[in-house]
Amino acid sequence: MTIFSEKVLEVARNVQRGKTMTYKEVAARAGNSKAARAVGAIMASNKDLCIPCHRVIRSDGKIGGYNGLLGEKRMRLREEGAWQP
Repeated sequence: MTIFSEKVLEVARNVQRGKTMTYKEVAARAGNSKAARAVGAIMASNKDLCIPCHRVIRSDGKIGGYNGLLGEKRMRLREEGAWQP
């Protein structure tokens, strides 16, 4: 795992319940504002259930994928009050 990946996962780990961040915001906080796509790849490959990857969304407000489980991501965000259809 790269240092950037570790930083991305740490940023994502700290997104509070009921809140979201965009891939671009996570990238910027991890030190590279131009690495939003890399953040998406890191989120997609994450298997650590302690990291709330579902709270990281697209800049256009759409929720994006969640390890192939878009419905799961939507459901989790709704339960936390962070997503309104």
